[in-house]
Amino acid sequence: MTHSGHGLEDHLQRVLFTPEQIAQRVAEIGAEVSHEYAGRDLTLVSILKGGVVFLADLTRTITIPHAYDMVGAASYGASVTSSGQVTITKDVDVNLMGRDVLVIEDIYDTGHTLKVICDLLRLHNPRSLEICAMLVKDKARDHDLSIRFCGFHIPDEFVVGYGLDHNELYRDLPCIGVLKPEIYQRG
Repeated sequence: MTHSGHGLEDHLQRVLFTPEQIAQRVAEIGAEVSHEYAGRDLTLVSILKGGVVFLADLTRTITIPHAYDMVGAASYGASVTSSGQVTITKDVDVNLMGRDVLVIEDIYDTGHTLKVICDLLRLHNPRSLEICAMLVKDKARDHDLSIRFCGFHIPDEFVVGYGLDHNELYRDLPCIGVLKPEIYQRG
């Protein structure tokens, strides 16, 4: 299976954001973060696994000193919709006490995972805690969280690519696209 020619792009109903659009928006967010957190003690905390691609790109566009770490949470499993049950699989390793923490998330969907992660991170007594989500689904949610930085608003559709997966596939796609329903509706 070769990386760029593996044919997974054919599983997309349509592309929402090209690699160029993503790179431009990540650079804009990096500039906003750099400006807003200038002179502060910034730590980015990415949620595994989906947020890692966004974190890798974003950290290189932020022009001020900052640290980063990762937390793990599991909720979807092989299901298309979130079960609502969130399990913490990894806590942060860095000391967040008194630091300004920016949570890096691939997608704000139901809010279940983000709420659990934010509750966990607040136990570390950060100076501030904000959320940066690459994608925000336009939909009603159980948990209304304030998103400080947003890459793109999207309709309530099943999207993959740029870290987002379905059954652990598609994370490596350089674009973000809507997965064909016949792919994720297979039993």
